[in-house]
Amino acid sequence: MKKDQTSRREFLGTAAVAGAGLMMSGKIVKGASGNTAGFEIEEATVESIQKAMASGEISAKKIVDAYLKRIREIDPKLNSMIELNPDASAIAVELDRERKSGRVRGPLHGVPVVIKDNIDTADRMKTTAGSLALVDSPVPENDSAVVLQLRAAGALILGKTNLSEWANFRSNSSSSGWSGRGGQTHNPYLLDRSPCGSSSGTGAGVSANLAAIGIGTETDGSVVCPSSICGLVGLKPTVGLISRSGIIPIAHTQDTAGPMTRTVTDAAILLSAIRGQDSRDSATMNPKRKAEDDYTKFLKKDGLKGARIGVARDYWGRNEEVDKVLDEALDAMKKAGATLFDVKFETNRKFGDAEYQVLLYEFKTDLEKYLVERNATYKTLAELIKFNDDHADKEMPYFGQDIFHQAQEKGSLASDEYVQALKQCQMMSQAQGIDAALKADKLDAIVAPSNAPTWMIDLVSGDCGSGYVGSSQFPAVSGYPNITVPFGMIKELPIGVSFMGGAWTEPTLLKLAYAFEQMTNGRRKPKLLPTYK
Repeated sequence: MKKDQTSRREFLGTAAVAGAGLMMSGKIVKGASGNTAGFEIEEATVESIQKAMASGEISAKKIVDAYLKRIREIDPKLNSMIELNPDASAIAVELDRERKSGRVRGPLHGVPVVIKDNIDTADRMKTTAGSLALVDSPVPENDSAVVLQLRAAGALILGKTNLSEWANFRSNSSSSGWSGRGGQTHNPYLLDRSPCGSSSGTGAGVSANLAAIGIGTETDGSVVCPSSICGLVGLKPTVGLISRSGIIPIAHTQDTAGPMTRTVTDAAILLSAIRGQDSRDSATMNPKRKAEDDYTKFLKKDGLKGARIGVARDYWGRNEEVDKVLDEALDAMKKAGATLFDVKFETNRKFGDAEYQVLLYEFKTDLEKYLVERNATYKTLAELIKFNDDHADKEMPYFGQDIFHQAQEKGSLASDEYVQALKQCQMMSQAQGIDAALKADKLDAIVAPSNAPTWMIDLVSGDCGSGYVGSSQFPAVSGYPNITVPFGMIKELPIGVSFMGGAWTEPTLLKLAYAFEQMTNGRRKPKLLPTYK
């Protein structure tokens, strides 16, 4: 846990003691229990971890110990973890006991996962969205739906990750990856660069191999952006595929959790584990909802053969270096048998103001509902604003709360302004946006750049996004799926390629993304360089 940097160091040191002497150069070596294994923790996949545990080569306890030691050694550079699970080692022992008795809960049994600190857990960890205002609130009485699904699948929650405070919806001049509780998270490729928000800690931590897999949340870009900028696969699913109950909200029309992993296969495994219907989240009860029990069955190496893919040309011409990388990606797709069609979104950049109004209205309504149900110390947005004012030295040393103030001024969701803004967003992003583009050329998916090289961290002026290219808005506002896959590097910084599609088309997107990943092998481990020169 962390209320200041001193307590952070003490906590990380205590939590990692059990792992002392277990790992050298990323490999687990002979420990006190006598288990010898040359198991490589760096870039380990769910499959490789499961095989090693099933064969007796390694245990969940030793895997946890190795990750904890790696966190202690590396995370002081990254500041990606806001809190570690004090019961992680004990849980690992119990999961090992279950395996030995013949019980394996699911595909993630014993696999360490980190989750964003806006996802409720009913345990000894806090859930704060990075805000000091929630540090002393009661621990949630129930696990979030996502955490219930993870535990049912056997996943071991190693800890919670830092984030842009309140999921980057407090100020328009914020620094992505900064929170009052957690401080500033750094990019694992170049430490003076932004990790992007708001799932910044998950992106940085999973990329730096501090956990096997991770969960982020997105309203607009907050799974895709930190994933692509940190060299990961990030999947933002269709809204309603995964329950949002027990997740601190921004806006119910766009919010969703999603996998952040180093491979497409791991993203498919994780998605299979956390998808599900929940009566507490009406979006998951949509009669048009289409979900699969196992998304790994769609992973085919020849998945691009015969595919019809639209190229979102709206995102070309903004950054010459990104254009070059994406053109190489398109060549790879054609080589794999895909047919490409140029696509122009007629409504591009025409509904940004409407989206912002929708988010302001829904944020106030949805957040206050969550705070009351949580029995939080502060139950209204007005009370949070006052808390920040009263604790400005710790909560607002770099930027203010202008978004909070704007949201506070909004009325109910029955307001004409909200209703019209929502209608405009849905029409322009769905029927006149992604749906229209897919229908025109009978496309399977649309491809676009996920990001440009990330910007410098700037706690004075906030995110500058200079020369930045992002394509998250259409799938985010429409509520449709979007997956980013690592492809190229520009000046030591990762570039991702996004595949987006219509509602419930996760199987198609995973098939395309997997085939692309397998033929290009674009993931590169971060070197944790101090600066770029």
